[in-house]
Amino acid sequence: MRRLLQCVLIFLLAMALGLAALAQGTRTAKRLVLKDGTFQMATKWEVKGDRVRYYSAERFMWEELPNSLVDWNATNQWEKDHPAGAESSELRQLSAEEEAERKAEEAKTPAVAPGLKLPFDGGVYLLDRFQQEPALVEIVQNGGEINAERGKNILRAAINPFASMKQSIEVKGTRARVQAHQTQPVFFLNVATDDSASDSDPDPAPQPAKGKPKPDLDQMKDRFRIVRMTEKKGSRVVGNLKIALTGHVTQQGNWVAANEEPVSGGWVKVTPTVPLAPGEYAIVEMLSPKEMNLYVWDFGVDPSAPRNPEAWRPAPVQKNETGTNDSPVLQKHK
Repeated sequence: MRRLLQCVLIFLLAMALGLAALAQGTRTAKRLVLKDGTFQMATKWEVKGDRVRYYSAERFMWEELPNSLVDWNATNQWEKDHPAGAESSELRQLSAEEEAERKAEEAKTPAVAPGLKLPFDGGVYLLDRFQQEPALVEIVQNGGEINAERGKNILRAAINPFASMKQSIEVKGTRARVQAHQTQPVFFLNVATDDSASDSDPDPAPQPAKGKPKPDLDQMKDRFRIVRMTEKKGSRVVGNLKIALTGHVTQQGNWVAANEEPVSGGWVKVTPTVPLAPGEYAIVEMLSPKEMNLYVWDFGVDPSAPRNPEAWRPAPVQKNETGTNDSPVLQKHK
């Protein structure tokens, strides 16, 4: 037993000395600059004939390369410009850049509740609460169909030739797959793509000046709106189109006032300003102030509905052997 403990102590001491040596080697690393502009991080090197043998500060092993590839003038100049200890500050700067990149990546998946984070690849999600437990529910886009109501239009045109035609935008079915259990549900949306605006758009998004980043369409004011749908013969009516004889089109809907708030990672948070009465609704993407996307995200409000299928819920907190709490993770409920 005593011999085993001695072996363990010797092993741990060797590991500690090895790590210290690696850390020291990293701090004293120099650049072996190559003629193509790249470089190898090395703690030392030696020239043997037409080969350069160097100890890599990144892979911690001896390596070789042809002497003809090394730019010795640039290598010597770098050593003059970077006296001993300068490389450690460069490594600290690199660590700071890596930390900034890590935080930027985390910002793309913001947390919306304890143990619940939005996904990296965007989408439309309802932040629901069922039996006092938060949950994220993905809302799938549903295609609206146009019902021309030709009989009424012909009749109206016959009575008044100058009256406008009317068409309704309808979604099949009388009930959405996703039901919110709270009367003021919260939605998170991130659906914009580089090709969101095309040459055929009547009012395309403004193009940024040269050298400036493109505007995020999701963050534009009134980009998303909530509409109350009405039932009609096995379908739900999102809104109506009125087409004048001149060809001018106007869209009408039973709009619900809502607040829009930008969230990190290109997400936008949409919340109705007043409680919603039980019923069927849809989130509409406005392509321009006078044009909306016929593909909508439909949902309902029903506090008595069962739990939404495929809801993402925070994992229960469990204690591990060390007595600390595991971080909650996102998992799908089946």
